[in-house]
Amino acid sequence: MKVSGFSFLKNAVRFDYPVVEAITSVLPICDEFVIAIGKCDDGTLELIRDMNEPKIKIVETEWDESLREGGRVLAEETNKAFRHIAHDSDWAFYVQADEVIHEKYLDGIYAAMLKYKDDERIDGLLFHYLHFYGSFDYVGISSNWYSHEIRMIKNNPAIYSYRDAQGFRKNSNEKLNVKPIEACVYHYGWVRQPETMQQKQTNFGSLYRGNDASIEEETPATGFDYENHVGNMAPFTGLHPKVMLPRIGQQNWTFDYDISMSRKRWKDRFKDFLKHNIGIDTYYRNYKVVKDR
Repeated sequence: MKVSGFSFLKNAVRFDYPVVEAITSVLPICDEFVIAIGKCDDGTLELIRDMNEPKIKIVETEWDESLREGGRVLAEETNKAFRHIAHDSDWAFYVQADEVIHEKYLDGIYAAMLKYKDDERIDGLLFHYLHFYGSFDYVGISSNWYSHEIRMIKNNPAIYSYRDAQGFRKNSNEKLNVKPIEACVYHYGWVRQPETMQQKQTNFGSLYRGNDASIEEETPATGFDYENHVGNMAPFTGLHPKVMLPRIGQQNWTFDYDISMSRKRWKDRFKDFLKHNIGIDTYYRNYKVVKDR
């Protein structure tokens, strides 16, 4: 079995993405890792080159600014990387630049790939998610945080990145058939020094506002206000991936959250009631789960 990892990237140094940790976390079960790096001048290309990892294959790209509306450029860059993976790979492992896989899951992920490699019913594997927010000590639990997403796909040219690169579709907008696995993506996209977080959010927002938005907008002098954006939170009581420990040790800001203030919104409670008591699942699903035979 052959496995290719893939991702896309731009301005990783400027916006402090944990991309080195993300790539490193999946390399043990990948035969190669393809990363599409958009043109930028903050040292991102050099950061990846300095990893000095023979498995990594860099594809230098230029982002199409006409695709900014709705974040479409993110999907296009994902597709560029996917199209460059080895033709004889069976699976493609997708991790975004702020997503890390805990080492405890790697054996199980590999076993699932082996199990479903020749199962023509299966297009991909579905991962759980932990979304860290504000610091490395809290995770979001509101329904606006997606709980699952596809991060492993078959090497099928009919599959493509969907909308703003959160998930995948195939052929003419068909949802992928997937198998859930006991593995979790640790998403660190909302854990940064507040000033850097504000810069990242300003830039990222410009990728969704279409051709009238400038990629480079004036960034507010103050840092991101985590307190005003916080939703329902829970303390994280587990262990972080080993590759993240040096970064966690360098955290130089404080985020304190009163857990007693965390209550599920009425909408979330209603959705949970429908799902667990009536069997109606109203949560958004960008995939179709395949049942066991």
